[in-house]
Amino acid sequence: MGKSLIIIGGGIAGLATGCYARMNDYDTHIFEMHDKPGGLCTAWRRKDYTIDGCLHWLSGSAPGSPLYDKWMELGMIQGQEIINHEAFLQAEGISGGIFRLYSNIDQLESHMLKLAPEDSKLIKSFTKAGRKFISMLGLKEPSEINGLGERVKAFTKIMPLLGDLRRWGRINGRDFAARFKNPFLRSVFEEVWMGELSALGLLFTIAGLHEKICGYVIGGSMRLSNALEKRYLDLGGTIDYSSRVKKILTKDDKAVGIRLADGVEHQADYVISAADGHSTIFDMLNGAYINDAISNYYQNMPIFPPLIYVGLGVNMTFADEPQLVTGFFFELDNPIVIGGKERRWINVRIANYDPTLAPPGKTTLTSMFFSNYEYWRDLSSDHDKYEAEKESIASLIIEHLDDRFPGLASAVEMKDVATPLTFKRYTGNWQGSFEGWLMTPENFNMRIPKTLPGLDSFYMAGQWVQPGGGLPGGVNSGREVIQLICRNDCRTFTTTMP
Repeated sequence: MGKSLIIIGGGIAGLATGCYARMNDYDTHIFEMHDKPGGLCTAWRRKDYTIDGCLHWLSGSAPGSPLYDKWMELGMIQGQEIINHEAFLQAEGISGGIFRLYSNIDQLESHMLKLAPEDSKLIKSFTKAGRKFISMLGLKEPSEINGLGERVKAFTKIMPLLGDLRRWGRINGRDFAARFKNPFLRSVFEEVWMGELSALGLLFTIAGLHEKICGYVIGGSMRLSNALEKRYLDLGGTIDYSSRVKKILTKDDKAVGIRLADGVEHQADYVISAADGHSTIFDMLNGAYINDAISNYYQNMPIFPPLIYVGLGVNMTFADEPQLVTGFFFELDNPIVIGGKERRWINVRIANYDPTLAPPGKTTLTSMFFSNYEYWRDLSSDHDKYEAEKESIASLIIEHLDDRFPGLASAVEMKDVATPLTFKRYTGNWQGSFEGWLMTPENFNMRIPKTLPGLDSFYMAGQWVQPGGGLPGGVNSGREVIQLICRNDCRTFTTTMP
């Protein structure tokens, strides 16, 4: 048996780290605070319905993407049923306008030109860039362990696209929306793409959907998390659930183990945190290993705002409605207040494409809204007010969805509201953020070190070591951590297929 690793966190990043460590003969022990795997890639049951809290699409869901090989290595894609949606979303305005963000770029361009001929120059520039970025989908993501030759090879392939990358990399969602002359499309993009988020994210998503490598896995988040857990256990890894790590133990500026909340200590040659970054650095390590760059991240770099997440179980099938990646967006005649913020649009994802989430003849629906952690933290000091706010939000969503889908209100059999405090309680994520650092024009290509200054035998993986978050970020960071450890131990990094 090789050297021993302790991994804090049994989410996607932690489990992936464990899998790659076991492939390279390291003795691994994962400690997870929750009672099930997956972290934020999760779902929960309410009555006969499953509310999926994560998966909308899986990047690299088909051959042709480097990510596909990683899903294969981790046993996450084998035997899965995958569907590709016709469109990313559908937005419906109060003036009667309907915009469908088609997965096919040619169809999307034609649709947008018909809706807003006055914006033809912007639309053609946008879709032209999307077509160009298709060629980048097969490129391996940059890694801090790449040698000079690999970096030069990657740069050579990217070089023809540098102009477009710079041009669109400087644009955030707010800037992009403001460029539309058409008031309906301007309003739509103000709503559906986060203002600070880089427009490159939207372009690469559209390119992936067009190539059909961003499909949905039937069974959703827990299907993937359970498959990854099985792969880890089959490789001989150990995992303890309901085991919250309180402290990372150090000796002579070297990580040597952990102490759990119950006081039990465990020792290892390496400690890897795939848990919340803020808790790791400032609580588990008492802020002892930071520098100005790390302080700046946690003081100034924007994070994905936390969510209000509404789940509904409805005795309806919605068979005549389109199957959409992120769902419907409806403009309201009069704004409503949800979570202390005025909203001009509401959204709903109708899981009429996944029969595993609801009983036959019924459907699970979800709505999500960006929110404010402090609002819910302060409200929670009065339990009755906190619960009343959740009830009010569910009622508002049901009322307005009933306007679009007559009979829905009377068909609701289950309702559930998760707040930023819910996500914080179950995953420990700082301020309830669901994807860590927000990918903005300023940081979209940033590489954050996976080590801390002055601390040996310690690494970090997950959404707090690179902007963008998501399942790919978790898997890539975990893989790279084990590559770094193998290099440190003068060993050849290897992978296997299940």
